[in-house]
Amino acid sequence: MKINNIRKEPARFITFSFLLIIIIGGLLLSLPISSKSGEFTNPIDALFTANSATCVTGLVVVDTGTHYTLFGQIVILILIQIGGLSYMTIFTFLALLLGRKIPLLDRIILKESINFFSVGGIVKLARRILFIVLIFEGVGAIILASVFSKDYGILTGLFYGIFHSVSAFCNAGFDLLGNFSSFSAYRGNILLNITVILLIITGGIGFGVISEIIDFHKSKKLSVHVKLVLTVTAILIVSGTVLIFLFESNNLSTLKPLTNKEKILTSIFQAVTPRTAGFSTITIGYSNLSTLLLLILFMFIGASPGGTGGGIKTSTFAIILMNIKNIIKGREGVTVYERSVDSPTVKKSYLIFTASIFLIFLSTFLLSITEKFGLINILFEVTSAFGTVGLSTGITPYLSPFGKIIIMFTMFAGRVGILSILTSISVKKPQRTYLPEDKVMVG
Repeated sequence: MKINNIRKEPARFITFSFLLIIIIGGLLLSLPISSKSGEFTNPIDALFTANSATCVTGLVVVDTGTHYTLFGQIVILILIQIGGLSYMTIFTFLALLLGRKIPLLDRIILKESINFFSVGGIVKLARRILFIVLIFEGVGAIILASVFSKDYGILTGLFYGIFHSVSAFCNAGFDLLGNFSSFSAYRGNILLNITVILLIITGGIGFGVISEIIDFHKSKKLSVHVKLVLTVTAILIVSGTVLIFLFESNNLSTLKPLTNKEKILTSIFQAVTPRTAGFSTITIGYSNLSTLLLLILFMFIGASPGGTGGGIKTSTFAIILMNIKNIIKGREGVTVYERSVDSPTVKKSYLIFTASIFLIFLSTFLLSITEKFGLINILFEVTSAFGTVGLSTGITPYLSPFGKIIIMFTMFAGRVGILSILTSISVKKPQRTYLPEDKVMVG
């Protein structure tokens, strides 16, 4: 298949581009220069890490901080940044710096890669995205470096600050703190927790949303999309915080031994991170079943369109719920903030939801055959991979080679998008046919 032919189909081009980046990253991470042992890393493990980083997930089969050298960690950092921003955004910015014009085809691909509404203004948005990223990641890096420098020294603290700031804003969930511990040692540090929480939220709500909020002082109004995203995000964070606090307060392995301040801070943190970030300040595997099920729901919903996270997206979830509510009441369509949502968007929401459920079921079913873990652990792992979250009950390093491949595909589908993958592998465009209607009983 010729490159030019692939480029003419944005979904296919994006899918193959991500694959190429993952393969290159996997090759680099497998080299002896990338591991502290000075030996080659298992190709599947290296590819798994590259896949997880590019898909901004955070699931790991080897500990990032203790297994990889500075070179390997920088490779992972670059993959996270490319995966979070989409390489097309970076390409557009570099082209503009060199004074090049952006062809229409590249604008279309860029629109698809960042899930924007239209081609108009897409280059301006790409510029703004780079500006937003530099500001948020830069400020985050400085704050986090001030925390880490106290424990690791100035140079290591600075690198840790940069790495974890990028990882948080891109909703990747990778950490360098060793022993698969994530931020457990900092669960009581208010500055670190609040900084990471804000980075995760801003990276997850979508660049279009951030851009519109920045322009609010001019327009004095917000679009229906922005209102919906902010409302659903706030509801999920508040409800998640309350429920996690209630579910885990008496759990000796999670919240009970903590101070009241740490309980509240940890509850907020763990309500935010399942929305595709993957950091944790408690051992997820010790959580109660009710908490695990709640986290699975949050991971399935994920972040918002145009952001750095995965999942079916907050707006998709909201549209489906509102449509179901209207169906029960005997009404048609979906109305949001006195505006009607168009029918194609509603249909697309159901398609995404259905395809996502099918993917999660299929991956869970296959892993239940190849792995010896409990169903809840497997379902949690699969949903985490699909939502590009990175949280785990602790089974990731012990997956079989086939199990790792299943999780890799699930992560890839979660990041690139199920619709993009389905579009990229479709051979023909379906022809519209008109047939007589008939009735089928359902429910």
